[in-house]
Amino acid sequence: MKLEKVLDLFDMPLIALAAKADKLRRERTDNKLDICTICNARSGLCTEDCKFCTQSAHYETGTPEYSMMSINEIMENAFKARENGSKRFSIVTSGHSLNSEEVDYIANVVKEIKNKVGIEVCASLGCLEYDQLTLLKTSGLSRYHHNIETSREYFPRIVSTHTFDDRITTIRNAVKAGLSTCCGGIIGMGESRRDRASMALTLQELHVNSVPINILMPLAGTPLADTPPLSISEVLKTIAAFRIVMPDKTIKVAAGRESFLKDFQGMAFMSGANGMLIGGYLTQRGRSVEEDKNMIDEIYHIWNL
Repeated sequence: MKLEKVLDLFDMPLIALAAKADKLRRERTDNKLDICTICNARSGLCTEDCKFCTQSAHYETGTPEYSMMSINEIMENAFKARENGSKRFSIVTSGHSLNSEEVDYIANVVKEIKNKVGIEVCASLGCLEYDQLTLLKTSGLSRYHHNIETSREYFPRIVSTHTFDDRITTIRNAVKAGLSTCCGGIIGMGESRRDRASMALTLQELHVNSVPINILMPLAGTPLADTPPLSISEVLKTIAAFRIVMPDKTIKVAAGRESFLKDFQGMAFMSGANGMLIGGYLTQRGRSVEEDKNMIDEIYHIWNL
């Protein structure tokens, strides 16, 4: 699909666009929600300057700072994720990347979770090399998460300490290692529709398996703290456009869905989305698991009418 064709989607009336996207979801996916939970296994003190992130050491945000969790702590989070109905559990660490010793440690954690918890294990560990990702794959990791965040054109306005191509290389390393890939970004950072369309096309070209769409939560201390929010209709149109560009992929609504969509959260799942995070985010709490479980039941009810 050409960029201008993606931009044309945003000009459609929301109801017509949502219906088009939902039809594709029903036709091209398994009509199931992909539910996952993330664990912030190492927090804060990140050397990168991503303008949206409270974990960057460049900004005074008051975010929690701690070194790598113990295996028992991560395992406890994995058991809780399984009990809450998550299909996938992702280990997330702050920082640009991990050294060899840290990758070995995460590989052992992955083996323990696979052996004792029985949940699909994913990870988001920064810019890793092919051999590091291969080790994680052989240890039982099923999916690697690494967002491109925004369009190639807008990326330098959001991050200066590494490049867009660094992120692309990491995704390609994960694919080469035989891992499924989860890669999306954040909308509402001041980017244009053209940027969001460009991001969708880049993700299509990368053939990623799962696409998380985060909505910027402007957090105190970060350079984007005063960014005006997107409208609900713009968020829903973006979700629908991503579904149309990538009809058979998992389109996952992630951080910001509660605070921005509010009573319209369910509309995301009638606009092409078929996945969500539950149990909170890296440094921010989400809705209660009970509320999300009730919403999941309602989504399945509507999908099966």
